[in-house]
Amino acid sequence: MQVKRFFAADMRQAMKLVRDELGADASIIANRRVAGGVELTAALDYQIPAAPARQPNPALEAELRKTQARIASAQTELATREKSDSGKDRQLFGATPNVAADSLAAAVRKPQAPAAATDQRALEAMRFELHGLRQLIEVQLGSIAWGQMQTRRPQQANLWRRLQRMGLSADLSRALLERVGAIDEPRQAWRMLLAHLAHGLKTPKQEPLEEGGVIALVGPAGMGKTTTLAKLAARYVLKYGAQNIALVSMDSYRIGAQEQLKTLGRILNVSVTQVDPSQSLTQALAPLACKRVVLLDTAGLPGNDPALRMQLESLAGRGVKSKNYLVLAATSQSQVLKAAYHSYKQCGLSGCILTKLDEATSLGEVLSLAIGQRLPVAYVADGPRIPDDVQVPRSHQLVSRAVGLQTEEIPSEDTMAEMFTGLYQQPARRAS
Repeated sequence: MQVKRFFAADMRQAMKLVRDELGADASIIANRRVAGGVELTAALDYQIPAAPARQPNPALEAELRKTQARIASAQTELATREKSDSGKDRQLFGATPNVAADSLAAAVRKPQAPAAATDQRALEAMRFELHGLRQLIEVQLGSIAWGQMQTRRPQQANLWRRLQRMGLSADLSRALLERVGAIDEPRQAWRMLLAHLAHGLKTPKQEPLEEGGVIALVGPAGMGKTTTLAKLAARYVLKYGAQNIALVSMDSYRIGAQEQLKTLGRILNVSVTQVDPSQSLTQALAPLACKRVVLLDTAGLPGNDPALRMQLESLAGRGVKSKNYLVLAATSQSQVLKAAYHSYKQCGLSGCILTKLDEATSLGEVLSLAIGQRLPVAYVADGPRIPDDVQVPRSHQLVSRAVGLQTEEIPSEDTMAEMFTGLYQQPARRAS
């Protein structure tokens, strides 16, 4: 039997280490929380020790019966003492003085010492054990579900792999596959799946610059807000001239941000307004009411920054009436994209703008967010040139580009099982 300990940040990573090192036949015999993560003890060729056969022992059984009789006698004795305060000596367990009954009665009358700290530690330990057990079950269910998919529905399993190569989320992949489950021919099923994907990807019927009004670009730092604003401003000036457009900056935090926008204004011959932190956005926009388009650049602040909440409240104010577009870099990880959406959705999002498509190795993550949160994709930016590298997207073109960027590497069995594990985790989290 081979026994080994594994350390990882969470239970899923630890289980992957166990599978890679010992294989799928390994048994988890212990788990506990340690500094920085969890520790699993796994064994290969582990045999559960059989319980020893119970041998009858007459002497032991006789002692057990005597003990039960003594307990019953002690309970009767306690009940009698409570009714009578006489100082009569009583005997318990034959000729032994009644010391046990007195001690037991005193223990009943004496209040128990508080054990809140001990109970809390025990509760935390129990909670951790249950959490670890649930993760183990989820990992096992994911592996079993993926194995059954490959055995019973190999065509669906192949489609799962292709969607994973595109980087699409588990939820979106499952929804797409449910729509083509009745199609037996593989090529037709793949074409219909991509058609459903394109249908779920919304784009505006009219270009936002054509609609006019206040257009605000929001999002975390590094997503390309200022560069995208420059491309949109140049795009409008080349088509309609500089007299009906204005630029506004709310970014007083990043060094050089205002100078960058002022330089752009001088090049395009467009007015630039700086919003002072002590000034309301409504007051700053009032002199620009005659402009057909106002492009508003915002500061990229962390989600826990109090200044971000104030900025988003200003954009959501009744007097502003801005159309807010979340700028998302296609090079960002899925968790970064989700965090950006949840941080900025409170200002009311009209859609999103996808940037850095020329640097991305996958579009599945950003398309999954746009479809899952029903964010129309207003523009896409795929290069540094101003204004050439910004376009109004078409859904089928984005899907074709996503297919073209899919990785050539076939997902491993562990990767696919982990995707199915995610499908089991999410309903449990919603329920909790």
